[in-house]
Amino acid sequence: MLRIRAYLFFALAVCLFGIEAEARANDQYEIVTNPGVHEKTLSVNSLRSIFSMHLKTWPDGTKIRVFVLSDDDQLHQSVSKEKLNVFPYQLRSTWDRLVFSGTGQAPIKVNSSEEMLAKVASTPGAIGYLWRANINENVNVLEIK
Repeated sequence: MLRIRAYLFFALAVCLFGIEAEARANDQYEIVTNPGVHEKTLSVNSLRSIFSMHLKTWPDGTKIRVFVLSDDDQLHQSVSKEKLNVFPYQLRSTWDRLVFSGTGQAPIKVNSSEEMLAKVASTPGAIGYLWRANINENVNVLEIK
């Protein structure tokens, strides 16, 4: 009986650790904007509309400039799956359809988190995402609800 309790305790500990690890993974990055963007919170649906390139202006009329990392980048994959609830290839398909049909354009691709920080910080209306370790006072962090 003692052995069964030990196994159950171990299994519970493993489950709880897995849940905590997943929660920490979601908290390691943030959606960031240019300091000139006045929005402080954004709904998940609005975030999806922005990154699918359907929502093109902020409420004050400023053009939204979307910056993304490459499809195979770990941060891009995490944001796509966890914040936008789509796979990176689904986003790429949406962007390609807009470009090839002539009805829109793809987001601006950057090559690194450092370039993401520099572009979002210096481009009016910009939005992107960064690992928390790369965030500084040159960008604003959006709360996603």
